[in-house]
Amino acid sequence: MKYRIRHVTRYNYSEAVNLCRNETCLLVRETEHQRCHNSVLQISPEATDIHERSDFFGNRRTHFAIQQPHDTLTVTAVSDVEVFPRAYLQKPEQSHPWEEVVEMLRTQRTPDIVAVMPYRYASPLVPLLPPLADYARLSMTPGRPLLAAAIDLMQRIYRDFSYDPASTTIATPLAEVLEKRRGVCQDFAHVAIGCLRSLGLAGRYVSGYIETLPPPGRERLIGADASHAWFAVYLPGNGWFDFDPTNNHQPLEQHITVAWGRDFSDVSPLKGIALGGGKHQVVVSVDVARQPTPPLLLQQQQQQS
Repeated sequence: MKYRIRHVTRYNYSEAVNLCRNETCLLVRETEHQRCHNSVLQISPEATDIHERSDFFGNRRTHFAIQQPHDTLTVTAVSDVEVFPRAYLQKPEQSHPWEEVVEMLRTQRTPDIVAVMPYRYASPLVPLLPPLADYARLSMTPGRPLLAAAIDLMQRIYRDFSYDPASTTIATPLAEVLEKRRGVCQDFAHVAIGCLRSLGLAGRYVSGYIETLPPPGRERLIGADASHAWFAVYLPGNGWFDFDPTNNHQPLEQHITVAWGRDFSDVSPLKGIALGGGKHQVVVSVDVARQPTPPLLLQQQQQQS
């Protein structure tokens, strides 16, 4: 599946900003299940001192400065991405028991297990709380296979928590989200990750986009899509497995990965410092548009089927 993604972030300032330096995490990364054909930033006003680097997690970071007075900053990321079907274990119940995975992560020092160590401990937005462990144990019952337990955890968060954009901000403590059972996709991902880590498992935060299809007979709304987030759990010998508790399913071809880290703070789309500006308003719009299949390729696919 091929997509063109357009992510626009606009800052409107009440007073002029004389100088700003910013860092973005908006350029789509390559993964086992997706190929990024093109990903570029468009910045207005014109930026200087632009450079890109790869961070600790392998995400694409772009740094830039604007050294002229401005009362509006617009950063647009445009990406052309091809997403392939993901390979999941056909029988999750045949994965290792979760307690066995915890022991493997605790005692083994193979390169793959050492690489996932940062995802096992508390992070800035995901503390290890006793209530998270209590909630996790309802899914992580004794001897239960890890992936079967992760699916159950995903399903329970979907049932128990209400999607409510007005209920939280990025500053809302995870304990409050767990208590009120309300939030957005990043909150649900943080809850799941906190549950996994509280028992000694490795949980990863994944940021990206999801294609949203309109109701039958209605046109899709440009800019109606939004950034999305989900979580992944690590199974030694098999790698990472993704789960989307907001929509209660495992990502397939409609999820586009931008970055991953320990929590949202590792993958914030845009952050920086500004000299001046007064109060500001942020407006974000995201459009995920499926690209048509070329006629020749479509004909070949039909012939193969």
